[in-house]
Amino acid sequence: MEPPEMINAGDLVLKRWEPEWAAELAAAVQESLPELRPWLPFATDDYGVDHARDFIGRNFDGDNFNYAIFTAVGELIGSIGLMTRMGPDVLEIGYWMRTPYAGRGHMSAAVRVITRVALTLPGIERVAIRHDPANVASAAVAARAGFAETGRDADDVVREYRDV
Repeated sequence: MEPPEMINAGDLVLKRWEPEWAAELAAAVQESLPELRPWLPFATDDYGVDHARDFIGRNFDGDNFNYAIFTAVGELIGSIGLMTRMGPDVLEIGYWMRTPYAGRGHMSAAVRVITRVALTLPGIERVAIRHDPANVASAAVAARAGFAETGRDADDVVREYRDV
C-alpha cells in the first residue's frame, strides 16, 4: 500500500512531508500550541526542528502516511495523516490545523479528499477518526466530512466514514 505523494484538493494541496520543511513544521506547532496542547501529546513547549525531523522521518516507515496541507499559494496550514494502527483493513486519519487557518473549512475539505483516496487503496475497507470526547473541533470536522460515531469509551470517540 502506498498512498500518493501529492493530493490535489481544490484550493488545497496535500503533500507528503519532506525533510526540508522541518523548520516550518516546528514554527507551525509552536504558533498553535494553545489549541494543540490539550489534544496532542507531541505539542509541547520544547517542540522544535529535531522533533519535526523525527516526525517527518516516520513518514517513510510504511505505517504512517503524513501530509503537509498547503494553500494554493503555498502557505503551510496544517497536517493530516493516514495511520495503520487500527488494523489491516482500516486507515485512521489524524489531523491538526495551524491556528490562523482554523474555522475556515480547510480541514473538512482535507479529510474528505484523503478519505476518498484512502478508500481506493488495496485492502482498505474502512476509514476512521478517533478523537477525545471533549475535542469539539475535531468532532465537528469529522461530522462535516461524513463520519458517524461508531464507538466511544472514556478516552476516545471513534467515527467511521459513511458514504452519505
